[in-house]
Amino acid sequence: MPIVLNRVDDRLIHGQVVVGWGRPLGIDLIILVDDQVAQSTWEQDLYRMAVPAEIDLRFSNVADAARSLAGWQAAPGRSLLLTGDIGTMAALHAADRTVMHKINLGGIHHRPGRRQRLPYLYLTDEELDCLRQLEARGAKITAQDLPTAAAVPLRSVE
Repeated sequence: MPIVLNRVDDRLIHGQVVVGWGRPLGIDLIILVDDQVAQSTWEQDLYRMAVPAEIDLRFSNVADAARSLAGWQAAPGRSLLLTGDIGTMAALHAADRTVMHKINLGGIHHRPGRRQRLPYLYLTDEELDCLRQLEARGAKITAQDLPTAAAVPLRSVE
């Protein structure tokens, strides 16, 4: 299923992802890439409850996802690839820069060491540097909480 959105959102699957992005983009599949969730059937069951029956949900660890990117991109349907952190997205971009060329920063929330960059985006200086490096390697990175909001280019995020 072509991946139409590569999103970093630390809450992973929730209403904003499923309803806010999934419906307007006509998503058939959500691919959640997270090493911890990929090993926890309990967490997977919780996330399944948040996804309507008409949307398929797959869980993958980073290594398996890196090997599967081209296949997911070539499959029919429309997919949303979701990670909970920038490091995971960076690893996937390194694995396949063509599939992972556009990256959406969604809800990345406050934690110690992070500064508010946008109302829904908190980043450490190291995370911002990582994003800048990804962009220097060809990724197009924008911050956007909802599809109805304007996309904010990374260069505007300070």
